[in-house]
Amino acid sequence: MISFENVTKQYIKHKALNDVTFNLENGKVIGLVGENGSGKSTTLKLIAGLLRTTKGKVLVDGQSNVDRKISYSVAYMSELDHVYPFFTVGEAIDFFASQYNDFNQEKAEEILSFMKLQKEQKVKTLSKGNKGRLKMTITLARNVPYILLDEPFSGLDPMVRSAIVKGLIRFVDLETQSLIITTHEIKEIEPVLDEVLVIRDGKVLGHQLVDDIRCDGKDVVGWMEQLYEEVQIHD
Repeated sequence: MISFENVTKQYIKHKALNDVTFNLENGKVIGLVGENGSGKSTTLKLIAGLLRTTKGKVLVDGQSNVDRKISYSVAYMSELDHVYPFFTVGEAIDFFASQYNDFNQEKAEEILSFMKLQKEQKVKTLSKGNKGRLKMTITLARNVPYILLDEPFSGLDPMVRSAIVKGLIRFVDLETQSLIITTHEIKEIEPVLDEVLVIRDGKVLGHQLVDDIRCDGKDVVGWMEQLYEEVQIHD
């Protein structure tokens, strides 16, 4: 389980997260959604050990004071490029396989095929969308309990994006893994989500099982719009 206990993360004068508390259970596909600047990426970086809290605790499977050593349990895909441009696709796969003992080369080959990437392609020649596919391949090929994807569908055209969303679940073992995704493509990813966490202005606005949202006759976007309306009324 991932737990945030009264977490605040402040950058100089800006509070990216403000006294946030929530739990994310294992074995689920979780959407972390909200407006730009709401604190989604900061949340993932705290889980991945790339940032430290200003106040409060982040716990991953009971381990507190999370730092980069948590990478043995957490695979994190940044929205930024983090693959050497002078590599070929094949060399990039080999490099990350050498860095992580949990990297599954056979699985990486299968994902590469699904993503329609060729090993001889140079990373520097890839489009933004294809670089995203390569980063997803590298991240999903790791056999770790938690997989974090920050805006993984950026740069993909709608037709390709839809196919990749549906195919993602093939490469996640929900018996042993959890997948946490930040995205603006809420309608497209909703069919694969188990639950959704909405963050706005550094605070948790809502946290709900997607099946419960549907039982109330709404989709995730409609539910979010209702939450936003309620906040505006109280403001």
